[in-house]
Amino acid sequence: MSSPGPSASRRAFLAGVAASGLGAGCLAGAAGGEAVSLLAAGSLQNALENGLALQVEPTVQVEARGSVELARQVAEGQKDPDIVAVADDGLFGSTLDAPWHAVFATNAIVLAYNPETEGGRRVGAAAPDEWYRPLVDGDVTLGRTDPDLDPLGYRTLFALELAADHYGTATDLRAAVAGPDQTYPETQLVSQLETGSVDAAFVYRNMAVERDYASVDLPAAADLSDPAHADAYATATYELPDGTTVEGDVIRYAATARRESEAVRDVFESCVAGDYLASYGFARPEGYPRFTDDAPDGVAN
Repeated sequence: MSSPGPSASRRAFLAGVAASGLGAGCLAGAAGGEAVSLLAAGSLQNALENGLALQVEPTVQVEARGSVELARQVAEGQKDPDIVAVADDGLFGSTLDAPWHAVFATNAIVLAYNPETEGGRRVGAAAPDEWYRPLVDGDVTLGRTDPDLDPLGYRTLFALELAADHYGTATDLRAAVAGPDQTYPETQLVSQLETGSVDAAFVYRNMAVERDYASVDLPAAADLSDPAHADAYATATYELPDGTTVEGDVIRYAATARRESEAVRDVFESCVAGDYLASYGFARPEGYPRFTDDAPDGVAN
């Protein structure tokens, strides 16, 4: 949503960021024609590079990786992007110390499969309600992301645990399905599925939609998409290596701007409010983007 000149709300935003507690060293600013750096969750990469970047005037440099990993890198000073966008809003206030953020999209966990492999066909044949059986029986090679690096990784474990409760299985699906040799970086997981290196993979719905993958929708009680099940989601937990315990919750993407330039403002506005998101399989509930109370004046306008 770029505009030809600095509106009143934009000026308020720039002043608000400067006053919001960020140190001067973090406000070097992407000025005058410089590219805007955006460090983002891997599941956002395609949408940002092929959707957002084509809708804004500033050049956008996207770097994508698992949200837990990128949050640690920013917190430890290894990365210093203009904008951070993560797949779990809970990382703000825990790993990421940011004065404010905006929640801007939701998603769901699905089981994608390759119908060209024998194992993938077994998953398709077992859908929609017994998709987990070939996974338990060991008839399918499975891919997932590392829960220590990526919210998709621990959300996969949550989905398996919640699915066991939903279906009333005698088997602990989280323990039975999640093996030690299944994890890949989020940005590599899709290539493993496409080449047939794995028969199936737990991915976000948008990843399946934008690549036209065959997939199984999990029940709302397990896919982490439905606020009506939030209390049940919270019963599933995972402890990160730093000792932080993550609770299951509705999937929410969140972002913050870390610089005060007009170029950053333009990119940030389009990142959290642009219509590109729906085209790439993300959900945008009514009222989104939703800003924290301490967001700078004008940023939510």
